[in-house]
Amino acid sequence: MLNRLRTLRGVCRSLWIYYGDRKRQTAMDQLYGRFIKSGDLVFDIGSHVGDRVGSFRRLGARVIAVEPQPALATTLKLLYGRDSGVLIEQAAVGRSVGTVELSLNIDNPTISTASTAFIKAATDAPGWQGEEWSTQVRVPMTTLDALIERHGVPTFIKIDVEGFEAEALAGLTNPVNTLSFEFTTIQRDIALSCISRCASLGFTRFNAALGESQRFVHSGWRTAREITFWLAELPQEANSGDIYATIS
Repeated sequence: MLNRLRTLRGVCRSLWIYYGDRKRQTAMDQLYGRFIKSGDLVFDIGSHVGDRVGSFRRLGARVIAVEPQPALATTLKLLYGRDSGVLIEQAAVGRSVGTVELSLNIDNPTISTASTAFIKAATDAPGWQGEEWSTQVRVPMTTLDALIERHGVPTFIKIDVEGFEAEALAGLTNPVNTLSFEFTTIQRDIALSCISRCASLGFTRFNAALGESQRFVHSGWRTAREITFWLAELPQEANSGDIYATIS
């Protein structure tokens, strides 16, 4: 009973954070509007409470929302289950189809993860103190290639899976136009691996946004080498952000 109450409180906290700022929503629409137009297909990998789903729908895109956490998948169904433009899949995304153990942070569900390395890196790291992954559940796992086979090739893929980004990209062999993946400064090696993977898939231009700013840090696009250098030099206190990779 206590865990259920904590889960509900954690979900409500996320809803307040991610839906409570209209200016942030406007900035998000402007950022994603660079890549997405009405009628496009978008994959939202690690949908959480669906604030990005909301942005993609405001832009007129059809959305495949993929979220493994049971409580958050239920939240997504409550918010978007009646929207014919949104299909919700309750699964993790990795390098192979199967199952994976997901560690839940009940009080802060946005950082639940399938990566034990992420938990180890976060333990006692500045800015991460007090976080606890107290519950483990076994969840289905699919791949980006499998999602593409079922739903078609998306125009844009957003990946936010708390240290499991390289695993998700390992399951992608089909080209897409643009994608983004989250990075953290406590696991730069994962982000560097993701940049390398993107370059091997044919992505040639890169940019980044810090935190929840929804603004690019560079006025123009960078090469894989340039964005790698930028990430390596980023101060630890920058904490997190998203890297964008595009082919066109």
